[in-house]
Amino acid sequence: MGKMKTLLASAAIGAGMLATAGNAQAVEWIMASGYPDSNFLTKNLKMFVEDVKAGTSVDIQLNSNDSLIKLDAIKTSVQRGQIPIGEIRLGVYGNEDPMYVLAGLPFIAPDYAAAWLLKDLQKEYFDAIFKKAGMRVLFYQPWPGQGFYPKFPVTKVDDFKGKKLRIYSTATQKMGEMLGFDATILPFAEIPQAFSTGLIEALFTSPQTGIDIQAWDNTSNFTYAGAIFSKNAVIVSEKYFAALSPEDQAGMLAAAAKAELRAWEMSAETTAAQIKVLTDNGMSAAKAPEEVTAKMKTIGLEMMKGWRESASPAANAVLDRYLALQ
Repeated sequence: MGKMKTLLASAAIGAGMLATAGNAQAVEWIMASGYPDSNFLTKNLKMFVEDVKAGTSVDIQLNSNDSLIKLDAIKTSVQRGQIPIGEIRLGVYGNEDPMYVLAGLPFIAPDYAAAWLLKDLQKEYFDAIFKKAGMRVLFYQPWPGQGFYPKFPVTKVDDFKGKKLRIYSTATQKMGEMLGFDATILPFAEIPQAFSTGLIEALFTSPQTGIDIQAWDNTSNFTYAGAIFSKNAVIVSEKYFAALSPEDQAGMLAAAAKAELRAWEMSAETTAAQIKVLTDNGMSAAKAPEEVTAKMKTIGLEMMKGWRESASPAANAVLDRYLALQ
């Protein structure tokens, strides 16, 4: 707590101030993210920070693994100007705008190519949302395809009936309920305790998250569905970004473009290796039964209808353009 207060105070007072380093002046920023250093998303953030330092006068101190600010409080902290920059997960903000959960509809984007296209088509819409709130998205980072971590083997859809499932967004909560689960949204940091105490009996998430929480301590099953390729966003306060020189702004945007492409490549390359980590730690990994996959595809179409009803005409236009290109 003491470290957090000290760093936040430093950020609020001097995150945009200049610090002399030799003959050059460096702009010192602090950054918050919610995942451990072993997570490929965090590894990519570190490379982004290095690229920014090499190509601009901005020196970013990355604080990972909830060490500065809890993951789901980062967006508010950036918006309030407490910190200049941070990484957020988009799917938890579905109550603010349906666009945040579009990528979380089962099988709407069944692979990385489709997820990239959807991201590109969502960009203008998200740019407007964040601009209105005094922020901008620098780049997006995709999660690998998702799967189930149940305390029980999965052979059919009925195996899910009445079981307690942890999910991470309003969209995946709806999906879980339509599969028969008693689905609950819980923060990332609370998963291990919820599993060990019986508050949940399964979770739906990526192979990477299974590693991060050491899922093998609580279950021996991983059922890969590959149904959802959700994404995080690295956001920056427009106030801090606007205070940078034009050269530093251009350098940061160049580093961001490089980081976004790298994130997609890293995510795709690590999936098989991540599943191997799970099996090396005693877990069994299998593809979801066809009955489960078929049910999830049907649910995805049903959820899309509901999404359209809640979304604005502009948001629906994004979905229409995406579907027309499939």
